[in-house]
Amino acid sequence: MFARFNTIPTHMDYKGQKLAEQIFQGIILVSAVIGFIYGLVIEQFGWTVYIVLAGFAVSCVLTLPPWPMYRKNPLCWQPVLPESSGEPMQKHQEGGLKKKKHK
Repeated sequence: MFARFNTIPTHMDYKGQKLAEQIFQGIILVSAVIGFIYGLVIEQFGWTVYIVLAGFAVSCVLTLPPWPMYRKNPLCWQPVLPESSGEPMQKHQEGGLKKKKHK
């Protein structure tokens, strides 16, 4: 049963994070403007709060889960380097590690 949970992707790439942030801010801004105008027209501040909270809930549903649209640009990691051929790191006189230079 727990193996099924391990197959669920839980990451976003950096461009996906930027897109999610832009969507989140846009929805919050639009809902705040709509809520303010509607609350001003009917003279009820409570409706302004309700509309902003509804916008917040919609933005959370759209941006918090790692939807596939946020995973379109994966990072290309460098391959793992093989172990060196027995050439250990040597201590430098100042206490740091220094690798032998080949001539």
